[in-house]
This record gives sequence, structure tokens and C-alpha cells, in this order.
Amino acid sequence: MSELEESRSGMQGEQGRAGQIFAPEPKERGEFPMAAWSVAALIAVVLVGTIFFLGRKKPVATPNTLLPADAYAASLPLTQFAMSESENLTGGKLTYLDGHIGNTGERTVDAVTVQVVFRNDVLFAPQIDTVPLMLIRMKEPYIDTEPVSAAPLKPGDDREFRLTFETVPENWNQEMPEVRVIHAGLR
Repeated sequence: MSELEESRSGMQGEQGRAGQIFAPEPKERGEFPMAAWSVAALIAVVLVGTIFFLGRKKPVATPNTLLPADAYAASLPLTQFAMSESENLTGGKLTYLDGHIGNTGERTVDAVTVQVVFRNDVLFAPQIDTVPLMLIRMKEPYIDTEPVSAAPLKPGDDREFRLTFETVPENWNQEMPEVRVIHAGLR
């Protein structure tokens, strides 16, 4: 073969290789159809929505009726009530009800729920708040509270407590509200 023929065959070989470099890559496997991606996304959204909907806890409605006192309530006398008010940082008013709780029974108490009844002098139903009793942990530099479960009341214990209310009814008669123990967690 002459030099010219070798040169041509070499150029054709290079062009053939260059054409292969810039040519689109051959498909090795089929592409996943767009409709299949859409169905998969829809199924994922439905599953996430179902899990979210079923996983939600329904809010517990606080009763606006007086519940019966707990059987152990007679062993948990509430005394020395005092009320006070303060403003919070947003300009709202907080109302506090402080007092003492004793455990005159023979069991340890690790939770207390009370109902507080704000009566009025008109014929409207009183406001009834159901709240957990919070024990006063320390008083300086400010009053700090903790749940009863953090410091259970052993038989013979007497502790200070504080109940905090963000709202009280405008028509409240300003007398000391009634406080009733409706649940006591016992050990």
C-alpha cells in the first residue's frame, strides 16, 4: 500500500473514531416512563398523608362540667390559697393561684389534676379549668414550678403549689375560686 492510501485509511479511521466520540451513547437499558414516575409519586403522597392523618392525636377536650372528686382527694387537702396577677412580656395578664397541698394518706402521689371553678354573680355558667397541679420548686430569683411527677408527694409531705391561668372570665366575681382534685396518680 502506498503512503497516500495509508494516510487516507488512517484519516478515515480517525474520523470514524471521532464520529464515535461525539455520537450519542447507545441506550443500554430502557428509560422508566414518565407515567410510572407520576403514579409512584402519587402513591408516596397518599401514603405519607395517610400516616400523618392516622398518626395525629386527637385533642383532648377539657370538660366544662364538674367532674367527681378522686377517691384519694380526701387525703390531699388544699389549703392556704392566695391569688396574684402579673403581666407577661406580650402585655397579657397572668393570674396565679398559690397554695399548699398535703398528703395525709398512705400512698405516694406522682400526679395531681385539679378543676378550678371561677364563679360569677350573673346567671352564666362558671368557667371551669382543668389543669395539672404544679409544685413550686424554688422561689428565688423567680418562682419556678415542676410537675408532681418530678418530686412525688410521699405520705406526710406538705408542699407549695402554683396554678397559672392566662385567661379568667371578665364576669368572674373576684372571690377565691373553688379547687377540686379530680385525679391523683398513685404508687
